[in-house]
Amino acid sequence: MNSFFAKLALILLSSSLLSAACEAQSPIAGDWQGTLVTPGPQLHLVLHIVSANDGSLTSTLDSIDQGANGIPVTSTILNGSKLSLTVDAVHGTYEGTVNKDATEIDGTWSQGQPLALDFKRVPAEHAASNAPPGTAAKPSLDGLDEFIAQTMKDWKVPGLALAVIQGDKVTLLKGYGYRDLEKQLPVTPKTLFAIGSITKSFTVTALGMEMDEGKVDWDKPVRDYLPTFKMYTPELSEQMTIRDLITHRSGLPRHDFVWYTSDFSREDILRRLQYLEPSKPLRTTFQYNNIMFMTAGYIAGQLNGTSWEDAITQRIFKPLEMTGTNFSELETQNSSDFGQPYRKGSDLKAELKRIPFDAQCPNRCAMGPAGEINSNVTDMSKYLLFHLNHGKIGGKQLLSENNSIQMQTPQMAIQGAPAYKENGESSYGMGFFLSTYRGHKVVEHGGNIDGFSANLSFLPADHIGVVVLTNLDGNPLPAIVTMNIYDRLLGLDQIPWNQRMLAAETGGKKSEQEAKDKGYSPRKSGTHPSHDLKDYAGDYSSPGYGVITVEPSGETFKVTLNKITRTVEHYHYDVFQVPADPLDNLQKMKIQFLTDMDGEISGISMPLQPDVKDIVFTRMPDRQLSERSFIEPFTGDYEIVGSPVPLKVSLRGENSLIISVPGQPDYKLNPKRGTTFQLADIPAITIEFKRDAQGKVSEAALNQLGTVVVLKKKQTP
Repeated sequence: MNSFFAKLALILLSSSLLSAACEAQSPIAGDWQGTLVTPGPQLHLVLHIVSANDGSLTSTLDSIDQGANGIPVTSTILNGSKLSLTVDAVHGTYEGTVNKDATEIDGTWSQGQPLALDFKRVPAEHAASNAPPGTAAKPSLDGLDEFIAQTMKDWKVPGLALAVIQGDKVTLLKGYGYRDLEKQLPVTPKTLFAIGSITKSFTVTALGMEMDEGKVDWDKPVRDYLPTFKMYTPELSEQMTIRDLITHRSGLPRHDFVWYTSDFSREDILRRLQYLEPSKPLRTTFQYNNIMFMTAGYIAGQLNGTSWEDAITQRIFKPLEMTGTNFSELETQNSSDFGQPYRKGSDLKAELKRIPFDAQCPNRCAMGPAGEINSNVTDMSKYLLFHLNHGKIGGKQLLSENNSIQMQTPQMAIQGAPAYKENGESSYGMGFFLSTYRGHKVVEHGGNIDGFSANLSFLPADHIGVVVLTNLDGNPLPAIVTMNIYDRLLGLDQIPWNQRMLAAETGGKKSEQEAKDKGYSPRKSGTHPSHDLKDYAGDYSSPGYGVITVEPSGETFKVTLNKITRTVEHYHYDVFQVPADPLDNLQKMKIQFLTDMDGEISGISMPLQPDVKDIVFTRMPDRQLSERSFIEPFTGDYEIVGSPVPLKVSLRGENSLIISVPGQPDYKLNPKRGTTFQLADIPAITIEFKRDAQGKVSEAALNQLGTVVVLKKKQTP
C-alpha cells in the first residue's frame, strides 16, 4: 500500500476535457465519488468517466486527500453492469457492479490485497465540484434547493430549516422537508427545533454583559462568586476561573451520564463535582464539558439575581425580539409549529424512527446553560447578526465589542490536524469554535441533542452567516449545507462534502462488519454468572453519579441508573451489557458486578467515563433493614458462650440497632443485606440474625474477622 500512496502524490494533472455531448452516450459517463477503505487512512477518490462518439470509455482518477488529480486510467471497460478499470501508474485494478439506475458502483480495488471501494454518482448540481481548484464562479445560491433536497434524501433527514445572512441582511429564510414526517407537516422558518450546544454561546454572552456591568471578571476564581464550589482536588477548587469554565480547559472530562440519566437539580450537580475525577491538569488540554458550562450559567443567574433562564430572557431574547424561542420541551410541544425528534442508526440504510421528547426533564433542565434552548431560524438569524456585528443590534451595543471579540478569539487550542485541507486548525474561543474554511476565518458552534442536530456559523471578515436546524440527531447535514453555502457565496468551486461524508460513513460500517465477521471480540464465550440472579438485586450508590437499582427480570434483570432503565444481557462472567440497538445511546454499555471477601455481591463498576477509572457504585443496605417493623424482632439479649453476661441488642431512635456489652461502649449496627449488619466502627465484624422454622428470631451468627460463633437469643416467657 505504501507504493500506492507514494505514486499517487507524483501524478500530474490531466489535461482531459469533458464533453457534454460525449457524456450522454454512456449511462455511466460523468463523475463518481468513492472512498478507498485501507488499513491506514481512508482515501477519498473522484472517478471521471468520459464517453467517446464511438462508445468507448476513458477515465481519470483524483485522490482528494493527497492532492493528486488526473491519474490516468489505462483501461476502462463496461460489460453489461460490470465495470473494470486498470491503473498501470500504481499497478492497481478495479472490478465493480453498476446498479440499474447507474447511481452506484459497488466493487473492489486490488493492489497487492483487495480493498472495498464503492462509488456514488455526483449529482448534476455538483458539476462545479469537479472544476480545477480555485476556479472562480459567480456568488450565487442557484441550485441550492436541489442540493439540499438530495442531501436530505441521502441522510434521511426529515426536516431542515435554513437562514442565510449576507452583509447586514437575512437573504434566505426557508424550511425544507417535514417537521412531522408521519403527518407530512412542512418545516417553516418559524418551526421550533432544539439547538443543543449552540446554547453555550448564549451563556457566555450573558456573562459578558454582566462583566460589562462590573459584576464578574473572566479571570477571577469561581469561588469568588460561588463560595461552595468544590472540585475533586483542592488545586482545582481554588484555581478554577470563570474563563476556565467556558473554554473547556478545566481538566474535567465530560462525565455526561451524571446529568443525562437523572433529574438532578443544578445545586445537586454542583455538589457532586467534588466526586468527579479529572483526567488532565488544569488548562493543559481541550476537553469538551457540559457540566462546567452549567456551572457558568448557574453563576450568571446568581449574578443577575434571578435564574439563568431569566437572565437569558432579559438580556438576549427580549432585546433581540426572539419571541418564538424558549427553554422548555413542554412549551415547544404546546406551540403550533415545532419539529418532532427523529433518530436512526449510523448505517445509511437504517430505518428512521421518531423518538419521544425527553421525559426526564421536560421543562427547564439543570443542564440548561449547556444546551436547553429551542428556537427557529427566524429568531436565530437575529442572534447571528448580533454576533456578526460584535454585540450590537439596531445601533445599540448590548455586549461590549471587547467581550464580543474575546468570544471569537482563540482561548484554548484543540489538539489534532484537520482531516481535510480546506479546514484549518481549530481552537475554542468562549462559547464558539474557531477555525478557517478555505482561508476564511470561521466562527461556529454545533448542537446535537436527542432527536435534533444544528449548526450556527459565520465568516466574520466576509460578513456571511448560516444557521441550519434539523430534526434528526447525529447527522452531518448542518455542516455539509453550511460549507456548500460558503463555497457558493465565496464564488469558489463546490467541494464534494456530501460525497466525502457518505463515503466515510459507508467505509466505517464496512470495517466494523469485517471485524464482526472475523470474530474480533473481547467477549469470552461459555461463561456464566457467579451467583443466582436474585443475589445481584439491590440498590448501589455513587456520590457523583447517583443510584443504580438492579431488579430481576425473567432470565436476566433490569438496571435503572437514576431515571433511565434498561434490560441487560449476560456478556461474560459477572459482566452484563445493554443490548446492541443503534437507536439507544446506552447500547453496549457494560456493567460489572464486584464481589467482596465473603463472596457477596458488593458493588458495580461501569466505564461511564472511559478516560478515568471506572465509576464504582457501592451496594446499599437492603431497604427493609431501616424499617422499624422489620428490625424490632432482632432486639433482645443473646447468650455469649462462656460469659455470664449477654450481648444486648436494642433500638436507638426510630430505626437504628445498637449492641452493648457491660463495661464496653455501645456499637452501632449498620444495615447490610438480608438480616446482616456490620459494626459501624469495625465493618469487618458482622452479625446475622437467624429465624427458626416458625419465623421467630432464635439466634445470631457473629462473624469476628472470619471466626463465626453462635449467640442464642434468650426467649421471654
